[in-house]
Amino acid sequence: MADKVWPADGSEPPLFILDAAHAPELECLTQWLTAQWDQGGALPDYHHVVIRIASDPERIDATPLMAHLGLPPATPVTPLRVIWRDGSERRTSPRIRDLLRGNRRRPNARKALRLLAQDRDNAQCIAGRSATLGELQAQFAAQDRADESRERLAAFIANRAGLALDIAERQRRGGRYKVPRRVAQNLRASAGYLDALRAVSEETGQTVAALDEQADEIFAELISIPRSFWQDVIAAFNRKVISMGYQPELVVDQAQVTALRDLVRQKPSVLLWTHKSHIDGFAVYSTLFENDFPVPHLLGGVNMAFAGLGYAARRSGAIFIRRSFQDDPLYKAIFRQYIGYLLEKRFPLTWAFEGTRSRVGKLMPPRYGILKYVVEAAEATDANDLQIIPVALNYDLIQDVRDYVKEQSGGVKQPESLRWFLGYLRGLRRPLGKIYIDFGEPVTLPSQPVADDALGLKKIALQVGVEANRVTPITLSSLVCTILLGVAPRALTRLELGKDMLRYLKWARARGIRVASEFLRGNDNDLNQLADVLGEHGLVSRFDEGPDVVYALSPEQHATASYYRNSTVHHFIVKAIAEMSLLKVADAGAAGSEAFWAEAERIRELFKFEFFYAPRDDFRHELDVELRRYEDSWSTKLDADPAFANRFLREFRPLFARAALLPFIEAYRIVANIIARLEPGATLSQKDCVSQSLAYARQAYLQRRISSEASIGKLYFENAYRFAQSQGLVEDDGASLANERRQFSEELTSLANRLDRIGALTLPGNRW
Repeated sequence: MADKVWPADGSEPPLFILDAAHAPELECLTQWLTAQWDQGGALPDYHHVVIRIASDPERIDATPLMAHLGLPPATPVTPLRVIWRDGSERRTSPRIRDLLRGNRRRPNARKALRLLAQDRDNAQCIAGRSATLGELQAQFAAQDRADESRERLAAFIANRAGLALDIAERQRRGGRYKVPRRVAQNLRASAGYLDALRAVSEETGQTVAALDEQADEIFAELISIPRSFWQDVIAAFNRKVISMGYQPELVVDQAQVTALRDLVRQKPSVLLWTHKSHIDGFAVYSTLFENDFPVPHLLGGVNMAFAGLGYAARRSGAIFIRRSFQDDPLYKAIFRQYIGYLLEKRFPLTWAFEGTRSRVGKLMPPRYGILKYVVEAAEATDANDLQIIPVALNYDLIQDVRDYVKEQSGGVKQPESLRWFLGYLRGLRRPLGKIYIDFGEPVTLPSQPVADDALGLKKIALQVGVEANRVTPITLSSLVCTILLGVAPRALTRLELGKDMLRYLKWARARGIRVASEFLRGNDNDLNQLADVLGEHGLVSRFDEGPDVVYALSPEQHATASYYRNSTVHHFIVKAIAEMSLLKVADAGAAGSEAFWAEAERIRELFKFEFFYAPRDDFRHELDVELRRYEDSWSTKLDADPAFANRFLREFRPLFARAALLPFIEAYRIVANIIARLEPGATLSQKDCVSQSLAYARQAYLQRRISSEASIGKLYFENAYRFAQSQGLVEDDGASLANERRQFSEELTSLANRLDRIGALTLPGNRW
């Protein structure tokens, strides 16, 4: 913004572009222009033209400017605009009546006169950066344009004036209002867009002109059109939704957010967040908006663009994409060009890493579709230094979990709609605690192309997943559920639960794992009070009619508790695998460290579809470091003394294997048993496998052959099927697989038995 708008040398009369929507704004600008002349004497000659820019920045009528294009090249050109105050500096959230009366920052003539009558300072004039007419003409000529008409030149200058004024206005109101303008026009004028159309033309046989005409519908459907007013509306709506069930202040590291904001402003960036709840998008947008990030473009499915919310979201940065567009080369080409444009202009993109909400609590496998298109767009533009920022969202409690439990046990997912959304909001009426947002270390796009390299893309996604898991904090709900699931069906006294919580916390803190809740400070009273809160929410059962207060999980709560346990189970997996491997060695009696490593690798491979492991060498290093915390020379002693494994395991506390691995081992055992029952030559589809597993698991639970309803889940069965398929156990090509299938079943039975034995060591009387 320029404080002085008159040129210092006065060599040529300046040209002022007045962005005025009505007479009151024009009067304010001309009066302010006069007041800026402080050299005394008569006001010098100047040119001015009135162009309505802010009223509709996507369709600027630059016709009035054409009469001034013949001015000398040295003519200074300065755009001016009025920004209005009606308390917005003190109150950023729009009111309900603003939705009816319109954008309070762009008042109509009548309201503008009323504001001026109240206080002349309600109208503040700003100036954008000046440039000479010759400089603007040179910039226009430097663009590779076939049409260099006066109309195009006038439109170019008006657009540059709008950009300069937007920058000046953001200096007053904040960087969150940096939004892309005239995206469709700019894309259509780019060489990349024309090249993309030619490629699609060769693929489909359609002419470039026909494709360009069809692109109109795609541009209208795809391109977000953010406006400052609707950014404010959505920000206020997000805050309202969050505060309906959660504490208004999100738990976030402000220093970390500030550093990331600087990074996003300097480099092309995407923020990939873990998807736990329908609240996730609200929380991410709210955090970025309130911390003055450039408008984040949130990519979501078109199914969420229902009436009302979809309209407002699209005008605040949301991009609604089709569920599938693999067979539409034109849509793919335009989507890629659009994403590349946003990255090049430093507008951050954000979407759910997993593509859909996690129905079991833990981080799910990523969806590569959008990531692939974004990486392709980055590699095709100047965005090669793309920063992929992992974002971990976690909650004390989640309203959606009951629906997830129903879905996993075979229920039908309710489709999204406005009616569904209103019902969801009504459900946010009881306190659900806090929301935690944590950011992992950015993953930088490699210099070599990876978009067409499936393995390279997978490595990037793996890094993002590992980072998201690393920064995920242990919450109160996940901690209590982990402990009680580990001893279920037994209960723990208040004292036992408090001691276990402190032991788990001590273990976590020694390994640098963050604990989310400010209440988890090691104070027995605080811990007990919070356990009571979970009891009030029905997550934990409390019995206080006996001599001691005891806490337990009733059978119908296991699946819900398992969700919260799974949200942080990755922190315990390395330790759990170590426990299972040590017991395997202890059973062998004389095996040693070689058998330990073989078993650890086998379990890691078995659950490769469940967890984000570090690369193999790093995984072995993590195991070694964990064991060295208890015995520095564990490997040597394991080789030298057959009895050491059993003694070592009894000192290897706290024990996590049963609490961490029970549902996975029991679910995989169900699938393994179904596969083992197949007739020679028979094959099994995933759909049939899941259907049979759900029925068989319910029977097995009634027979207590599996111990928890938490082990009955479609995603567990699907992943178990995927593993069996990867081992060649479900598609019989004519050779008998009976032995291999039986061995798979026996392997899972052995793991389940081993898990029970470790669980016995955690019971009161056998513990610590």
